[in-house]
Amino acid sequence: MEAAVAELAEHDSFERRVGYRFADAGLLTEALSHRSWCHERSVEQQTGSQAASNERLEFLGDAVLGLCVCQLAVTRWPDLGPGDLSAVRSAVVNAGALAEAARRCELGLALLLGKGEAATGGADKESILADGLEAVLGAVFLDGGLAAARDIVERLMGERLAEAASEPGTRESKNRLQELVARQFGAEPTYDVSSSGPAHRPRFVAAARILDEVWGRGEGSTKRAAERRAAQAACTRLEDLDDPPVDAEEPAHG
Repeated sequence: MEAAVAELAEHDSFERRVGYRFADAGLLTEALSHRSWCHERSVEQQTGSQAASNERLEFLGDAVLGLCVCQLAVTRWPDLGPGDLSAVRSAVVNAGALAEAARRCELGLALLLGKGEAATGGADKESILADGLEAVLGAVFLDGGLAAARDIVERLMGERLAEAASEPGTRESKNRLQELVARQFGAEPTYDVSSSGPAHRPRFVAAARILDEVWGRGEGSTKRAAERRAAQAACTRLEDLDDPPVDAEEPAHG
């Protein structure tokens, strides 16, 4: 009984964090029910059937997420072509981006996990968080429609979406840098990446190195964005090989 009360309280808190109140609370419970929890519950209660896990809603939520992201990108950035729109979608519709958004609303606190999964850190596993958030989006779609799901996507992933859309030209920068370095140095670029800030809103700084020297730096809310910006900066500097690289430890002098 106490566990059920605590579960309801956490689900109520999660609704406030995500910014949506379910008309059908059963949909939220299903969206938060990991298969490990459903299996353990059926064993403990010695029932012949198993409660529905969030896998069906995850399947639906994957499609809902893709549609919401595409709709937001097409309507907000009318100048982006199909290639850039595809790059924006890829930057947002992936497990890493979903897990980051899930941490932002502390989804892990609300997930129903089996004891074994919970003991091994399941509440913060990228795959479980990503699948769980997709399931929540699927549940919101069934409960409140596409607009409600889109509002959640915008609230939790809007910053990453805007970042991806603001620099569409950087999506090929790492490939371009690799080609330039191979041709001019006979080597491959490497990246040093550091992060700071809370887990739900990290900030990444990347340095693009060629033969152990820094040729470009970049920042972003994702590791990929920071590396792309560093690569783009390095590509720009490679246009003038007379301008020597600046080591990360030594500031440039005027």
